[in-house]
Amino acid sequence: MSKQAGELSIGEVAEATGLSVHALRFFEREGLFLRPIPRSSGGRRVYERADVEWLLLCNRLRASGMPIAMLKEFARLVRSGPGNEADRLALLREHEQAVRAKISELNADLEVIHNKVLAYEQHVRDGTAAGVWSPTPSR
Repeated sequence: MSKQAGELSIGEVAEATGLSVHALRFFEREGLFLRPIPRSSGGRRVYERADVEWLLLCNRLRASGMPIAMLKEFARLVRSGPGNEADRLALLREHEQAVRAKISELNADLEVIHNKVLAYEQHVRDGTAAGVWSPTPSR
């Protein structure tokens, strides 16, 4: 059976999304796709471009810290079709707030690191860096 236009193999989807073949199989087992992934007459998974677009969104949500359980719920809501957009929005807003909180924490961390960089730069310029926070032997 020849491949039809728009059909993608698991390897092509892996390359397009940056996910491993193992991860794609995991996503399928966990019900994270929006549709059952059909198989060719030879038993190979057959994906569509829409599956790639969905996976790219899932990658962003996961990379931003969305737990698998929340991603599964989002996929379930999308899969169930129109009528639950308010629930999807609430889920996305919750995740957005979590990401903004994490960014705020990272900015605070960055500020501390930046101040330490400035202090070390000053010590290096002034020739006073020797011994800055050097471990002292315990007695």
